[in-house]
Amino acid sequence: MDRDALEMRPDAAADWPDRIYAVLKAQGITQVALVPDAGHSRLIKRCIADNEITVVTLTTEEEGIALLSGAWMGGVKGVLLMQSSGVGNCINMLSLPILHRTPMPMIVTMRGDYGEFNPAQIPMGNATQTVLEAMGTLVRRADVPEDVEACVDATIRMAFNTYRPTATLLGQRLIGAKTFGKD
Repeated sequence: MDRDALEMRPDAAADWPDRIYAVLKAQGITQVALVPDAGHSRLIKRCIADNEITVVTLTTEEEGIALLSGAWMGGVKGVLLMQSSGVGNCINMLSLPILHRTPMPMIVTMRGDYGEFNPAQIPMGNATQTVLEAMGTLVRRADVPEDVEACVDATIRMAFNTYRPTATLLGQRLIGAKTFGKD
């Protein structure tokens, strides 16, 4: 594969973040908990601009598990947006939605896989799916734009139909490998 293609950012014309937003709206999601992430930036901006969605910026990802569990008990449907490195912060807290049969849909942008330049991202990037599944989370993955909408829709439906944590992993082939100017 050509190096320039490997290091390209997602095309500004790519509409998969907008399709995720449309799924959130169609599924009645009214709360979005997140730790800011460049991979989710367009989706985050869409959610912030929507007066029907409450966006809560977290200091750490596991706060989102507690926040969205409480929201569900109060009749609010939410989703957690994070990067794969944040999954490690959630391991113990993922027992909460399992124990209380709480829907917990997560949309996770991947680091540490396709084209990663930062060696510190590799361990959690390689372990993300395994860790989530070990904690009882149903996981789907999208690596091409054509898979995003269906994966996110299935993830949200499964969470609210089965009362458990679910996740869509958005791979680096989709979002683009970050380089921060490193060659």
